Amino acid sequence: MELIQVLIALFLGSIGSVALAGVMFFLSDEKLNKVSTYLMYLAGGTLLGAALLGMIPKALTLESPEIIFPSILGGILFFFVLEKIILWRSCRNKNCERHMNAAAPIILIGDAFHNAIDGVVIAASFLTSTEMGVFVTLSVILHEIPQELGDFGILIKSGFSRSKAFWFNVLSGASAMVFGVIAFFTLDKIQSLIPHALAFSAASFLYISLADLIPEMHRKTKLNDSLRQVILVSIGISVIYLIINTK
Repeated sequence: MELIQVLIALFLGSIGSVALAGVMFFLSDEKLNKVSTYLMYLAGGTLLGAALLGMIPKALTLESPEIIFPSILGGILFFFVLEKIILWRSCRNKNCERHMNAAAPIILIGDAFHNAIDGVVIAASFLTSTEMGVFVTLSVILHEIPQELGDFGILIKSGFSRSKAFWFNVLSGASAMVFGVIAFFTLDKIQSLIPHALAFSAASFLYISLADLIPEMHRKTKLNDSLRQVILVSIGISVIYLIINTK
């Protein structure tokens, strides 16, 4: 039964997120922009809540702070370097055209790696508890959909058709299924790895929310935009809090 739950969660967090993003990609530009923006705000809250209210506290019940916090710090540094090397999103110099031509394979490789980590995160969370598995999966879905929408746009600008961009994203998303299943069977046998996996996963969530999502939110400074951001981030945190405390 536990394996079935993990498989469903892995599907929803990877292929399901790509499919939802693909469906929304056919909305009008105005509606698509609003939906993806609101999902980004909500994801900022769920990622922070999952990391700080669920994953880190649980990891600390399994291992000492002297072990967990260095693991979190190492994870944050890892994702910083990873984003520098692989998750290359911007184009800010005179060689911009060359960068756009190279963007598609970089995006696909980076997403495959990122989705593989998401798969490990989901598997480790379900091995800890069903409740943690649920809110981690929810957090993954909410931050993956806006990211996939952005990736669709980059692939299409690089010359992909909409259908080709969709299926390549599905392929990169499938890495979550593969590595999630591997993690499920290996982590279950090596219990000592679970607190480290939770700490590393929390680092991933913290990095995405603090280094990517929140700086993006600060681009909008109008009062109405700021209020929406505060409300949706708070809702995201509240949802995680309620899931954790609902028995």
